[in-house]
Amino acid sequence: MAGIKATSDVVPVGQQVFFRAFFALVVIVGWLTWDGQFPKGLKTTRLTGHLARGTVGGCAMVLRFAALGILAFPDVTALGFTTPLILTLLAAVMLGETVRAFRLTTVAVGFVGVLIVLWPTLDLGAGAQRQNIGVALILMSSALAALAQIYVRRLIDTETTAQIVFYLSLLITVLSLFSIPFGWVVPPLWAGLMLAAAGVIGGIGQIFLTSCYRYAPASVVAPFDYTAMLLAIVIGVVWFNEAPTVWTLTGAAGIIASGAVIVWRERQLAQRTQG
Repeated sequence: MAGIKATSDVVPVGQQVFFRAFFALVVIVGWLTWDGQFPKGLKTTRLTGHLARGTVGGCAMVLRFAALGILAFPDVTALGFTTPLILTLLAAVMLGETVRAFRLTTVAVGFVGVLIVLWPTLDLGAGAQRQNIGVALILMSSALAALAQIYVRRLIDTETTAQIVFYLSLLITVLSLFSIPFGWVVPPLWAGLMLAAAGVIGGIGQIFLTSCYRYAPASVVAPFDYTAMLLAIVIGVVWFNEAPTVWTLTGAAGIIASGAVIVWRERQLAQRTQG
């Protein structure tokens, strides 16, 4: 993500998405080939489901990359953690999952954290217009990312992890090509290398995450995602000279705590069901 932000002034968002998805796809294809799953393990009868998930996921990526060009790096990371909160609400509406008062209260606390992060930017004046657009972009991205996870939950009934990961990167790569008429550029060498590296690192990250979920339950793996906030603070300060505000740190703590409690609660319920 840092590489995306670093190139936001010289490379259009659609082109950034292409680099991110294409080079991740190269890594994923190499991994699947080494694992003996390419191409025979990719046959599917649910292309429509993959297309829906890829389209929603691609839109989420576009909006997040656009937000990175506007907001401070730690702010984007903190607000991105609203995805689990939104997912809880969508799961109740779209999947019929039972959401009791405990989880609703936890979600409400998380959104209070969002308001705390946003408090310094809640200004309707013309001077804050760009900042408000950035906030809207990252929140819409989080909502779409949550919706994409709903599609994943529907796909896992019949699809393997290899199919889900491969078709996501493939579809986003293809869909990003439609942004060419909106002004792709020949990027500086440093920007091209940085975007390629972002794609490769993203692909490796997907493989590692897939392996984690193979060997450990989601309730154990998910909390480690919140270490991204610590990394975002370090990267923001060292690379972009963007020190997080007290509002960002306080609000992020509330968002992260809410997400962690939701994961813990789901783990407890799963253990009771198995017991």
